[in-house]
Amino acid sequence: MTEPEPLTGEPLALDLLNTLPHPPPGGAPVDHLADAAGLLSWLALEAGRLPGAAEGEEAAGPADLAAVQAVRAHAADAIGRARNGERPPDSALHGLNEAQLAAPAVRYAEWGGGQVVATVRRSGPLGVRTAAALAEAVVGLLADPVIGTVRECEADDCTLLFVPANPRRRWCSAARCGNRARVARYYRRHKEGQAAPQQDA
Repeated sequence: MTEPEPLTGEPLALDLLNTLPHPPPGGAPVDHLADAAGLLSWLALEAGRLPGAAEGEEAAGPADLAAVQAVRAHAADAIGRARNGERPPDSALHGLNEAQLAAPAVRYAEWGGGQVVATVRRSGPLGVRTAAALAEAVVGLLADPVIGTVRECEADDCTLLFVPANPRRRWCSAARCGNRARVARYYRRHKEGQAAPQQDA
């Protein structure tokens, strides 16, 4: 059985947290950033959302992976507390700030198409640039009132996080957990319906 892709499409900070080890249905937990290949695969899924983080066919090494994993750990600590109305640990906030300082975003001015175009760029190795962009996204979420609406999937075996566009949303996605929950509920009802006549006899 192939590993499911990580959940994407949530705020970038939550997409990062959703790469943490989560058990797929009936399987062992999967860490989508367990190795450099996983990092590159995830960056490909997030193409366009991380400007200047992954450009071209760059290779990723252990240092790149470590930089992104460190930001993910700080994000987990900070978001885990902040979404419950608690103060994030100073160490997590410091780590997020340091990651951004390692590769600050610079608006490069270039001439193109008869006008000046501003492009955000970061310098440094892949992991440092990616970690800085992710740390910026995490800080943005922490400072946004939406942090108080972040939910964890209600499926028994899922801990993925999401921001509900609809207040009735209960699962990380309909395809992952919503359908499984509906099938399980149908199965329980069907089983209880068959068991009822036997109890009356």
